[in-house]
Amino acid sequence: MTQKDLPEVLAIERASFPNPWHETTFEGEIQNEGISFPLAAVHRTDNKIIGYILFWKIKDEILINNIAVHRDFRRRGVAEAMMQDVLASAHREGVVFASLEVRSSNKPARTFYEKLGFRLIGIRKDYYSNPKEDALALGLNLAS
Repeated sequence: MTQKDLPEVLAIERASFPNPWHETTFEGEIQNEGISFPLAAVHRTDNKIIGYILFWKIKDEILINNIAVHRDFRRRGVAEAMMQDVLASAHREGVVFASLEVRSSNKPARTFYEKLGFRLIGIRKDYYSNPKEDALALGLNLAS
């Protein structure tokens, strides 16, 4: 993901979340090289961004901060491909643990993450706003 990708990324972000990240947040992540890894999924035929994933790598762990897919490309394996690529690449680089937070009410996302092997490791009370809601902290051991 680069600065020029932000209009498309922001459109996906705003359509995907009730409390979307601001453009300056994405800009900061793009500039935070070495820790933050913002990646965009590009459609093969028309070169448009159809999804993105953003994660931090800190020592031997990664934290998935944000993932979204354009509504026209959902349920086609885009999110799973992005996650599998990130997890496989992280594992090859010696990462032993991956984590993320998800809204407790977001059953489709929870099911998706559980399918990938993530398990509940904690609850963050009132983590989200708009609406106020707990986050489920999920983790995945990559060491095995």
